[in-house]
Amino acid sequence: MTEQSRLLATVDEWDIRVDEWFEKWRGNPVVDRVFYAASELGDHSMLWHLLATGRAAADMRAERSALRVVLALGVESGLVNGVVKSMFNRSRPVLTTERPLRLRIPRTSSFPSGHASSATMAAMLLADRRKLAPLYYATAAVVAASRIHVRIHHASDIAGGVALGATLGALARKLAPLR
Repeated sequence: MTEQSRLLATVDEWDIRVDEWFEKWRGNPVVDRVFYAASELGDHSMLWHLLATGRAAADMRAERSALRVVLALGVESGLVNGVVKSMFNRSRPVLTTERPLRLRIPRTSSFPSGHASSATMAAMLLADRRKLAPLYYATAAVVAASRIHVRIHHASDIAGGVALGATLGALARKLAPLR
């Protein structure tokens, strides 16, 4: 067995263990509703656009911050969904039962998770110099985890998306710092 084969086997085993942990929560109507809603709100970064522009609408001093989030999300989406995902051809988790709630099923590669990437990056930018920073990060964690719960991504897809989102968030903070 090659080193690469061993690494992939380890990743697969971790994905299975995380999925088994989520299995005990699947079918709970409240948990399903929270995770399916979070997954849908993460589609096209809708939640993050709403939070950024809503904050700017409430406080005109937040316009620059909102613009930074919106522009960064556009770059992130093009990069992750257009470039990075095309480098991988990972299949999504196999669903053996019917979904309890409606959900849009993406057609792109499973790796990395665009929801996790955009959520992490947006949370980093929205949290910058804000007292509500823990709330933004917690929301990002729920959106990212929702993709495992609804069986659209493997846990390793989420880990890859979080790492990519954190890198892009740090880069956006450096290139467009708040005054």
